[in-house]
Amino acid sequence: MPRPCHLEKFTSYERSVPRALKGAGAAKVLAGQRRILIKPNLVNASPPPVTLPVEAVEALVGAIRGCSDAEIVVAEGAGDLHLETPAIFRILGYDRLAAAYGLELVDLNEAPLKELKDPSCTVYPSMFLPEILLESYVISFAVLKAHSLADVTLSMKNMIGCAPPSHYQQGGHWKKSAFHSRIHESIFELNRYRKPDLAIIDASVGLAEHHLGGAPCDPPARKIVAGFDPVAVDAAGARLLGSDWRQVGHIRLADGVLGEAEVRGG
Repeated sequence: MPRPCHLEKFTSYERSVPRALKGAGAAKVLAGQRRILIKPNLVNASPPPVTLPVEAVEALVGAIRGCSDAEIVVAEGAGDLHLETPAIFRILGYDRLAAAYGLELVDLNEAPLKELKDPSCTVYPSMFLPEILLESYVISFAVLKAHSLADVTLSMKNMIGCAPPSHYQQGGHWKKSAFHSRIHESIFELNRYRKPDLAIIDASVGLAEHHLGGAPCDPPARKIVAGFDPVAVDAAGARLLGSDWRQVGHIRLADGVLGEAEVRGG
């Protein structure tokens, strides 16, 4: 039965990613999909753990292929000001993965868009997002990292990579810089428009201080977190970083709206 959140001990991606999916009860859900979009965290061309190791996505693809005939797409819209997403795919080995497994790589920064509207959103009463997000089963595969502005960057924060620079680059040195203003509310509202259907966090190591480098978690977190509730998954990720999710604005805003940060009433 599908579960909101499962923590699996990390031994290797090959072993632990399939076990995490099994623990989350994902097989039946994935078996019913026609197209599955994997959204890794490839913010720039830095090596892991700043970015998601290609081996992690390879393990996920293998696990999906074991239970589903769905088309699999790997899609990202990198934030680096000077490198385009296809170059980052090549640098980090995702082009070789795509060739080996017959996957499509999609640059979300250049994908066709659809305008969505929700007048109850105060920061973004309308938002432009790639059409493919609305036509696919979306897996957000994030990396466990602290963040200088958002406190943590986990499965919900990872969805900012989906936002097109044509509408959300406003100066600065990042292609999604508009989200820096009122970042917690922005993450929450983006996920109101399109939250992940399945959330996974690579917490095999983790970055304890900053999302673009710095000290790794010591000791390493050594977990893979997976579940159908991104709020519960991100609350678990925050705990692995030593943070109280109640102190993380976007998780607090999402709790009770987009999911449940923790089990209540029992």
